[in-house]
Amino acid sequence: MSTKLSVDRQGRQTAQSLSNRLPLAGLLALAMTGFIAILTETLPAGLLPEISHGLGVPESWTGQLVTLYALGSVAAAIPLTAATRGWRRRRVLLLAIAGFFVFNNVTALSAWYPVTLAARFMAGVAAGLTWGLIPGYARQMVAAHLQGRAMAVALVGTPIALALGVPAGTWLGDLVGWRAAFGFMSALTVVLVIWVLWKAPDLPGQAKDKQRGVKDVFLMPGVRPVLFVILAWMLAHNMLYTYIAPFLVPANLTNHVDFVLLDFGVSALLGIWLTGALIDRWLRALVLLSLGVFALASASLGVDGTVAGVIYLAVALWGLTFGGAATLLQTASADAAGDGADTAQSMIVTVWNGAIAGGGLIGGILLDTAGVSVMAWVLLALALVGLVVAWRSCAHAFKPGSRFSV
Repeated sequence: MSTKLSVDRQGRQTAQSLSNRLPLAGLLALAMTGFIAILTETLPAGLLPEISHGLGVPESWTGQLVTLYALGSVAAAIPLTAATRGWRRRRVLLLAIAGFFVFNNVTALSAWYPVTLAARFMAGVAAGLTWGLIPGYARQMVAAHLQGRAMAVALVGTPIALALGVPAGTWLGDLVGWRAAFGFMSALTVVLVIWVLWKAPDLPGQAKDKQRGVKDVFLMPGVRPVLFVILAWMLAHNMLYTYIAPFLVPANLTNHVDFVLLDFGVSALLGIWLTGALIDRWLRALVLLSLGVFALASASLGVDGTVAGVIYLAVALWGLTFGGAATLLQTASADAAGDGADTAQSMIVTVWNGAIAGGGLIGGILLDTAGVSVMAWVLLALALVGLVVAWRSCAHAFKPGSRFSV
């Protein structure tokens, strides 16, 4: 199919006509935005002692920098996505990037804990806007039969940040100081703004006659099952990711956390590649297979988590399933929501960040009261619950067959 891009009155591209080629430069700009969002969120975790010393507060207080970021995302995702869904997509993206620039700079320069907390909350607000925008923007850039692949590319920044960006950011903070590390993040956003202005198409927002209210979207038949699967799956994932270090103690791998996370990251990248290649024809099968394999990995940790080889295999399987999870779940949500896809995406951001907070809380309680062996079986239970819901939700949420007419 050979087509031409339409141009509006200001001479900007619109999505009325799309080619068979993925606009990789534009999609990678979205991926870079996601990378910065994840790295901004998780960087304090790797630099906790240094930030604590710099601000003159206990490490437990410093840990709340991550909490405030998540709360900002939860608070902002739905209202900001709803308020800006009629705006041109590139303008919203630049607004979110500007938020990272401003509030990472404030974090880097602030000497007062309350100001830093406020900056972290506002950076989380920028992230909430980011995650409410990226999937829909990526889908809008391409024809329907390429939407799954486009989302896989646009979301590749998340596992890269988790697997490689966080250790690199921690290393940079140790080398030049935590304030310089946040300053470096701001410098990245300047480069990203230039990239977005150069390569991201300036696509229109959603027409008013197609905008759906939050309640209407939530009550659509396929949206709630997807949100439930996200809650169960990501709750289990975040319990394991947050407390991966205690899982390594029985296998005497506490000094190899970096290698274990590298194992996770490489497997996640493979998962993204497989998902991008197969999602448009096999979305339902990939969701069910991913949940089943994650359940198997969780069970293996409970049965024989004292063997290093089992740990590495389980982590590889976990990474493989998580790598494509965001693309699978957000594509399923967008398909189910139709014209309400952006609003449904903002709900995903809220549920996802709630799962992050819940994973830390529930995992901490289980760790203190029962240990990692019991936690592994809780992970298994959550994965199986998600699997059952996904299996039963074949009419509206996780439909069998191809996503598009051949």
